[in-house]
Amino acid sequence: MKLAFIGLGVMGYPMAGHLQRAGHSVTVFNRSAEKARLWCDEYGGESASTPDLAAQGADIVFVCVGNDDDVRQVTTGDEGALARMSEGALLVDHTTASAELARDLASACAEKGVGFLDAPVSGGQAGAENGVLTVMVGGQQEHFDTAAPVLDAYARCARLLGPVGSGQLAKMVNQVCIAGVVQGLAEAFSLSEAAGLDTAAVVEVISQGAAQSWQMENRYQTMLADEYEHGFAVDWMRKDLGMVLAEAKRHGLTLPVTELVDGYYADVQGMGGARWDTSSLYARMKSISETSE
Repeated sequence: MKLAFIGLGVMGYPMAGHLQRAGHSVTVFNRSAEKARLWCDEYGGESASTPDLAAQGADIVFVCVGNDDDVRQVTTGDEGALARMSEGALLVDHTTASAELARDLASACAEKGVGFLDAPVSGGQAGAENGVLTVMVGGQQEHFDTAAPVLDAYARCARLLGPVGSGQLAKMVNQVCIAGVVQGLAEAFSLSEAAGLDTAAVVEVISQGAAQSWQMENRYQTMLADEYEHGFAVDWMRKDLGMVLAEAKRHGLTLPVTELVDGYYADVQGMGGARWDTSSLYARMKSISETSE
């Protein structure tokens, strides 16, 4: 298929590469033209100077940028993708954004005769590089059926969960789970260290039982080594948790653990860890422990 991919960050860069290597013809756009040039050198696709030129003639246009405002800019803004998308084409937004934005985009697409799916992903940078992401999708069945074989290039699991907005809502649920698990790990490791245990050995044992989690298996070694210069940044997690808490408020819900962990991430930002991986909650725990000594 003829595809466009807009946004070559730590997720989008390898995702677009998987599409090109799967045999599709991919044109990319990135705000940094140098990043787009490097991608073309590596994968052999093409680049465009604006989102609308990248989208021109594409069967499916994929977007993977930072936040709601970024999505609006590259889709409905000046020189946005929708300006040149053909009737019958499909826009797939992989950005973790708001459900409200997804519904707005779906309406804008419908006016142009373009299909739309909100399709945030989970699995982190490693999942994108290895082509094993989980894709949570909202939209119409016919549009999902068109996109699903293409998503296979980088998805281990892609599932339609309901109408437009459902993908973003599911991603909010995902982030709530991650926030609680990472804080639990930070506290557990702190207790293990304080008690004088070999924490790495402890993890190797308990990861074979009910305590096992993706975060434990993929982050415990770097957490214990105080290495946080990788993965999903604290700034982005706080953006996501802000949307989670706003959505919960709309439903009259309180999410006390999520609110607490969001505040802890604010502490990490205050420590200079805005771009650290989300597992840096352990660095916060260690800082508190050292201060109390």
